Amino acid sequence: MKTRIDVIANEVAYNNLSSFTDIEGLNKMVRVYRDLIRAAIKRVDVQSRLIALLELLKQHSCKQIGVSYMCKNTIADKLEVSYKTVQRLMKKLEDLGMIRQIPMKRKKDMMQTANAVIIQPVKDEMSDKAPVKESKKCPTIKTTTSSLKQIIKRYKVRNNAPSLSHVDKSVDNLPKANFVAAWVPNNFASLASSFYHEAKTIQEFWKVVKQCNRVIDYSTNDRAFTTEQELSIGVKAFKEFVMKVKAGTKMNKGIFAYFNGVVNKLMDKLYFDVDFMGNQI
Repeated sequence: MKTRIDVIANEVAYNNLSSFTDIEGLNKMVRVYRDLIRAAIKRVDVQSRLIALLELLKQHSCKQIGVSYMCKNTIADKLEVSYKTVQRLMKKLEDLGMIRQIPMKRKKDMMQTANAVIIQPVKDEMSDKAPVKESKKCPTIKTTTSSLKQIIKRYKVRNNAPSLSHVDKSVDNLPKANFVAAWVPNNFASLASSFYHEAKTIQEFWKVVKQCNRVIDYSTNDRAFTTEQELSIGVKAFKEFVMKVKAGTKMNKGIFAYFNGVVNKLMDKLYFDVDFMGNQI
């Protein structure tokens, strides 16, 4: 028997379904889910399709953060797969507890329209959201809420991001760059340590650069820019960011969100720069 649909598709409903307070939280959750997919799914082709679907949902859930309302036919066209494949991929993400689908109906004729797809946060970050049921049809999946929390601890950065008042313009803090994680390039760490003395802050800035360098081929994990190009962009973007800080630019959403915008804008510009893309730095 078909369940009655009570939720009307409108902006208020989508806002109420929103499961994240900011884009940064959504991006961090998706990064965790990508790693979970690689750990839980053995077939590489299924992995790449699930990750591609998750990324697509994330990209189209910025207005109401964490909520996408694309129809499955549109998703199928964008991913270049069949409608049935999209249905199966959606079901798999639901079984993993990563998304939840809410049936919606149009206000004008009260007929069913595209489902609202909610990217799920972990349980302790949810308020009145209903828990996702475990699927008994997928014995290989052993991901639970508790295991999710343990994995997220390895990826979560400090909740309270430093404010602009923490900008340190003294060269006395340069030696502290030695404590920055080894995966942060020395050139970037050296530059950032001239203005921020905490290693966690410098590492978070570099995470933004890595995150913005999007995967363009999920089968090979190839990214838009090479490692050398990525470093060059990161350095240029950070210099621009520092100029904005010194000019007193307001950053209402936080320094990392603002830096994310600077990096994205620069990458969009350089991706179509023949000289930049055609040469290794």
